[in-house]
Amino acid sequence: MTQNTANADALRAKIDVHRPAVAMAAHNPLAAKLAANAGFDAIWGSGFELSASYAVPDANILPMGTHLEMMRAIGQVQNAPVIADLDTGFGNAVNVAYVVPQYAAAGVAAVVIEDKTFPKDTSLRPGGRQELVPIGEFQGKIAAAKASGGILVIARTEALIAGRGEEEALRRGAAYADAGADAVLIHSKEKTPDEILAFCRAWPGRVPLVLVPTSYPQLAFADIAALGKVGLIICGNHAVRAAVAAMQNVFRRILAEGGIAGVEAEIASVADVFALQGDARMREIEKAFLR
Repeated sequence: MTQNTANADALRAKIDVHRPAVAMAAHNPLAAKLAANAGFDAIWGSGFELSASYAVPDANILPMGTHLEMMRAIGQVQNAPVIADLDTGFGNAVNVAYVVPQYAAAGVAAVVIEDKTFPKDTSLRPGGRQELVPIGEFQGKIAAAKASGGILVIARTEALIAGRGEEEALRRGAAYADAGADAVLIHSKEKTPDEILAFCRAWPGRVPLVLVPTSYPQLAFADIAALGKVGLIICGNHAVRAAVAAMQNVFRRILAEGGIAGVEAEIASVADVFALQGDARMREIEKAFLR
């Protein structure tokens, strides 16, 4: 069994419509390690978070290699399975067939591909351009991703966000399941969960659903589990938002207070950071080999 197959199997075992797995977003290995230490079932390799960490729009501006190497680095520092956000797959089915084996070789457990046109426009931006590719074209992307072997493929439909309605979202989800998708991610930017709940109740349950409840945070995990349709919940951007808020607060206070003393008790110690860096292990190696 290859390592990427083992990672995919570990994630598959966690996807349970009666007790959904919960993934936390990460934009770098440190965030991923903190999420794994906190007990999350998986790590969401978020394209939005990564682009935010580079302070550029989430519009396929960063090259594929930047995202790929970050997913590899995230997998190397912690043991939770990594789900890579591939946006639209970096192009058509030919591009998907090229890039997915590279993600599998990097140890990624699953990839998520969405049925919007390339280049993407973030689903979070009000008034963002949401154009869907034809169903058959997207089925080709799913088949190309599945052909890589040893990795889960999650098909994300943006039909609700594009204003195409529940019937079209269900039709696309079923077609993607037919093409071999291991799960279907359904997304909405409505401020209430009503649209998503209606879709979930209508879903025939052919494959598990995946939810990203960023826009409707009032929907509790227990309520999602009670639907009996959702196998994975993704906290889509909370790591980078938490980091931004914390740094803004600390930076503001340091300047306002004219020193660093006031924030020292509220931020991580250097010893905490050393522990996350694996400093103790490095010292053990030094003692063993640098005599």
